[in-house]
Amino acid sequence: MRAGQAIPSSNRWNRAKIGAGATSTRTLSENPASGVTPTETSDIAGAFPRLSDEQVATLAVGGTRRRVRAGETLVRVGEPSDTFFVILSGKVGIVGDEQTHRIVRVHGPGRFLGELGLLEGQVAFYTAEMVEDGEVLAVPTQRVRALVEHDPVLSDLILRAYLVRRSLLIGLGSGFRIIGSCYSPETRRLREFAVRNRLPHRWIDLERDSRAEQLLRSLGVRPEDTPVVIWRGEQVLRNPTNAELARAIGLAVPDTGHDTCDLLVVGAGPAGLAAAVYGASDGLDTAVLEVIASGGQAGTSSRIENYLGFPAGISGAELAERAVLQAEKFGARILVSAEVTGLESEGGHHRLRLSDGGALVGRAVILATGARYRKLEVPGIELFEGTGVHYAATHQEAATCGLGPVAIVGGGNSAGQATVFLAERVERVYLLIRGGDLGKSMSRYLVDQIERHPRVTTLRHTEVRGVHGTSDLEEIVVEDNRTGEQATLAVSALFVFIGATPCSAWLAGALGLDDHGFVRTGPDAVYRTRDEDARYPEWRPVPLETTVPGVFAAGDVRSGSVKRVASAVGEGAMAVRQVHEYFERR
Repeated sequence: MRAGQAIPSSNRWNRAKIGAGATSTRTLSENPASGVTPTETSDIAGAFPRLSDEQVATLAVGGTRRRVRAGETLVRVGEPSDTFFVILSGKVGIVGDEQTHRIVRVHGPGRFLGELGLLEGQVAFYTAEMVEDGEVLAVPTQRVRALVEHDPVLSDLILRAYLVRRSLLIGLGSGFRIIGSCYSPETRRLREFAVRNRLPHRWIDLERDSRAEQLLRSLGVRPEDTPVVIWRGEQVLRNPTNAELARAIGLAVPDTGHDTCDLLVVGAGPAGLAAAVYGASDGLDTAVLEVIASGGQAGTSSRIENYLGFPAGISGAELAERAVLQAEKFGARILVSAEVTGLESEGGHHRLRLSDGGALVGRAVILATGARYRKLEVPGIELFEGTGVHYAATHQEAATCGLGPVAIVGGGNSAGQATVFLAERVERVYLLIRGGDLGKSMSRYLVDQIERHPRVTTLRHTEVRGVHGTSDLEEIVVEDNRTGEQATLAVSALFVFIGATPCSAWLAGALGLDDHGFVRTGPDAVYRTRDEDARYPEWRPVPLETTVPGVFAAGDVRSGSVKRVASAVGEGAMAVRQVHEYFERR
């Protein structure tokens, strides 16, 4: 069943109407029948460019011109769309809220519709309807993808617009709704999935939003049955798994019926996405498996300023989105909600077991599962995780902080990037480091920015010993690790970036890990037992190959790797080269 089609009722899906009978609240200037011409949206950071006559003519080859009437819907929220619309005459309104039917943008001739989801095969997160009679050019999305591959100017124009539009939709709270308690682990799981995948949505907190219970009553849902996900005010998904939500919005999930792949990549961080781009562009049948969302640890960075080719910096989320589009352009499949629980290798094939009981088989595997930030060992801290305690610093987390102040724990680049980002949004940032030298593990450019910033206070030789608050985090207890002296800091949020633990527990027993759980490769991938040596008597691993022939590791999960985005990307590309060499050896 395609996402967006009518979904039959089941133990999870139900249908209900939110605000049934509510009247439209269009303003006079937005109402096509009022006789008042809507004001056309001005461009915002490249979000709404106009196509040149030459670009329209290029798109017209393979497209269809179509007369349209005021009130006609071109794109409907929650439904799949495979058409790229160019406005030739008339005006199109973008509906930002399905309940009030409020038009938030108006596009005129030369503009085009769509946002990131159109290129990624997702359902629409907005509704577009004609507010004046006119004419549009309808171009199949596949045709547009083929065109932008060979037209760098058109490609950059469309991609930039779509990336910015996705951010605008997220800011508007368009898309689906999540209703659930801020204290519910299941609500936090759904919110993390939506945020990490940059899916436009709105969270309605059952504890603090007076509308929540009224909405639940209209849906026939009891508070104890939350969280729920609502589409278009009609479809209700009760406490869905990540895979169920992914399918509903058009994200690709594992298809265990697929034939053996040439290359399976586990993890969609910088290393995994680089492997996907180079593997697929080299003609390998490539699939990438990711538990939550593409981007990995780097995807939670607000701005990466030392990555080659982006002198003004780039957010981790945008870097990941661009990489996903690039990988998919070459034919790689990016599969989310794909948790790998085991690896078995036999006869030149490698079988990855999935948490849902399925499995995928590949001729070669690249492990790029990365690492995750360690949690603070502080009593009671788990009560505030997801509300006051965060392990990422993106716009979503920053929005919950108000004016602060906030505290950040960590001395690496991620902590530094979070400090600079949050200092522009809150009144005070306390940066807590265990040692005395901020530059020991942080890049100099970040140290300089932090030391110059008037809103940042760096507390050296300082560790967190306690967290306190009623419903929200209100203060933390810190201690000078030289003197034992304690103090209390009033903060609205605590951000934790204290080193990484490799995501490799599922590999124990399948291949060689070092004492800290990182994957051994190359010269370090030596066998420790005579039985293992007997399995591959004439084989010695190449630099990124593990203790199992045909299984490679790249990025932060690899023992001895440099924990930088550029290094991870380089290793992902190099691993593909070594995969080709492995195939040649066989």
